[in-house]
Amino acid sequence: MQLDGKIAVITGAGSGIGCAVASAFGQEGARVAVVDIDSARAEHTAEVIRSAGGIALDIAADVSDAMSVERMAGVIHEKLGAVNILVNNAAIQVNKLIEATSPEEWTRQMSVNVGGAFLCSRIFLPNLRQTRGVILNISSVNGFFAEYACAGYCATKGAILAFTKALAIDHGREGIRVHAICPGYINSGLAENYFNAQPDPEKARKEAGKLHALGRIGEPSEVAKAAVFLAGKDASFMTGSALIIDGGFSAGLPPK
Repeated sequence: MQLDGKIAVITGAGSGIGCAVASAFGQEGARVAVVDIDSARAEHTAEVIRSAGGIALDIAADVSDAMSVERMAGVIHEKLGAVNILVNNAAIQVNKLIEATSPEEWTRQMSVNVGGAFLCSRIFLPNLRQTRGVILNISSVNGFFAEYACAGYCATKGAILAFTKALAIDHGREGIRVHAICPGYINSGLAENYFNAQPDPEKARKEAGKLHALGRIGEPSEVAKAAVFLAGKDASFMTGSALIIDGGFSAGLPPK
């Protein structure tokens, strides 16, 4: 098992990509701290891991709140030990034009998507320095290019890419590796919320699939497998990278 004996923290792990990454890490032998603002969802993911024979601790926390992050880190240190892997996955998306976006919506999006990665990285850096660990920041292909009516979300994902490079430079000599994972449309989580908000969700999924060179949207498990690779020894000479997992979405327009 690639992550045997490692202690991993995944934020936003109650659903979508976070849940898939947490489950994959558990299958690879990691002891997993499942963090989500929704306690019921965190408990569900942790139970999935435990039912498969893994070890998981579910914790409710708001990654945009410094006190909440501090409490969460204290519980993890007490019950699991020093962290080897941190996955900053928690994120929200506001699908609005800027004029229709309230200051509160803008601030909340920045606080969760970027602020959460900052607060969690900051609190766990002493552990990661000790364990020569790994930080995985979940960005998006929208960190490279924009789509309609999601300027704030695109801004946060671009910031995550720059944040990833900065952390890699700052802490590489301490043995800490830092990566960004950039998914395209994935069949769960934020994309699922978008599809379900459309008049015909199934049609929206099919239309999104047509934008990808592979002719379909991705599955959370396909992102999770990449996360396992980046967190493991096989990626030992990789840091500061942005791994795109988008079925060719960002490569260009496929044939109609």
